[in-house]
Amino acid sequence: MQFQAHSPADPISLVIRRRIRPGREAEYEALLAEANTLLAGIPGHRGTGVIRPAPGEHDYTLVARFDSLTSAAAWELSPERAAWLSRVTPLVDEQLSFEKQPGLDFWFTPPAAPSLRQPPRWKMALLTLAALYPVSLGTGWLFGTALSPWLGHWPMPLRALPQMVVVVVSMTYLVMPAVTRWAAGWLRR
Repeated sequence: MQFQAHSPADPISLVIRRRIRPGREAEYEALLAEANTLLAGIPGHRGTGVIRPAPGEHDYTLVARFDSLTSAAAWELSPERAAWLSRVTPLVDEQLSFEKQPGLDFWFTPPAAPSLRQPPRWKMALLTLAALYPVSLGTGWLFGTALSPWLGHWPMPLRALPQMVVVVVSMTYLVMPAVTRWAAGWLRR
C-alpha cells in the first residue's frame, strides 16, 4: 500500500489492481456491479471506474474516487466492504497493488505501480492537451456566449470559476477516463 502526504480533506482515489483467476471474470464483473451500488451509498463517493484487461490478460484496475480521505476511510472500514471482499477473494489470483492517490493522479498509471509502467510524460501531456482543448472550447463558448446574458456582468474571476469547475469535473469524471481507455495501446507503446 502506498501512502502519500496529503490533507484528510483533499480528494483521493483508491486504485486497486487485481489479477482475476482465468474463467472467473464474469463472477468478478458481477461483483464489480455490486461494488458500484455499495459505493454509491457512501457519503463523499465521487465515482468509480474500471479498467478491464486486454484480451488474454486478467488484470483489472478499480478506481474509486472520494471527496476526502475521511470518506475513503469510511468505505475501507465499512462492514459492506468487508463482506464484499470476502466474496471477491476466491476470484483473485493475485492482488497486484492497492494505492491511495491524491487529486488527479489516477488519470495515468503511477510510477510506483509494480506491474505497469507510467507512459512517457510527453504522451501524457499530448493526450491531456488533446482532451482538454475541446472541453475548453466548449465551456468557453458556453460561458462566453450562451450564458453571457446571465454571467456577462460578473467580474472576470467570478465568471471563470464556474467554467473551471465544469472543466475540472468533466475532465476528471468523463473525458480523461474515456480518453485514457481509448488511447491505452498508444500510451503503453
